[in-house]
Amino acid sequence: MRNKESIFKKGNRAALLASIVNTIIAIIKGVAYFFTGNVAMFAEMMHSFGDAANQLFVFIGSALSKKLPTNRFPDGFGRLVNLVLLGAVIIVGVMSYETIKEGIMHILHPTESTGLLINISVLGVGFLLEVYVLYKAMKEIVHETGGQANGLAVIAMSFKNFKASKPATKLVFMEDMVATLGGIIAIIGILISYFAGWHAAEGVASVIIGIMMFYVVGNVFMDNAKGALGEADDELEDKIAEYIFTNSEIRDIKTLFAIKEGENYHIEMKLEIDASLTVAQAIAIKERIEGKISEINGITDVIIEFLVDDGVRTWFNHAHKDVN
Repeated sequence: MRNKESIFKKGNRAALLASIVNTIIAIIKGVAYFFTGNVAMFAEMMHSFGDAANQLFVFIGSALSKKLPTNRFPDGFGRLVNLVLLGAVIIVGVMSYETIKEGIMHILHPTESTGLLINISVLGVGFLLEVYVLYKAMKEIVHETGGQANGLAVIAMSFKNFKASKPATKLVFMEDMVATLGGIIAIIGILISYFAGWHAAEGVASVIIGIMMFYVVGNVFMDNAKGALGEADDELEDKIAEYIFTNSEIRDIKTLFAIKEGENYHIEMKLEIDASLTVAQAIAIKERIEGKISEINGITDVIIEFLVDDGVRTWFNHAHKDVN
């Protein structure tokens, strides 16, 4: 039991917080939809329920991915978070479909909804809570990518470092960004329907929200499909190569791979050294390089193999290196 508790303590905190908050928001929106019948509120309710369920899966997946390797799974569980996220996007996809379908039905057969003050108040509260969760996700991105920022500077740095963040945090950020924009769109649709008398506006808002949800589905699916397959990180490889060549004993890099394993990186390389170096010297070089590379945020495993320098330059940069 203690082992399970310790594992779940390692889960993505932004995802857990987002799941709890979105559950509360979804329930509030559900009650509002029951009393008003507003289709834009229905879209927001579905969106929040989808986000809550999705982010709960993300939290569980990110926690389980921290499990230590076993005899049955010697490579560990790093990619489990990618597999969980691939399953989680199905939930958002279904919610997106239902949201768009309901919106189209309302556009074709518009009806006047009631409870303007209830709808605006609920969506306003939901918007503020979404902004809070979004800001927490932004801070998590800054923390994960080794940045330092406070206040409004967090916003700019989170967008700058977005691609380098962990898959779970990236998903929470994207979902809450869409949820925040969705709340604004829903409010605009309701106001247009009430004051301009164009009741189809609520349906249009629902369709727009559904399309934004589908965008998240597509983006997250592609990102985690690459992670599940083990995508190489070109920028990290070049960064490591740059450090490798600061070691005068290294003559060339035969191969270098930085493979993403879930939220972390597995590094493998073959380095060419002079044949005159002793075994003791080679071991010292290996330990020095391993130690330095392991200091890079997100790298959990470094494997180095030495080869005798063949006199042929293999590694230039990522654009021109020999694929053989």
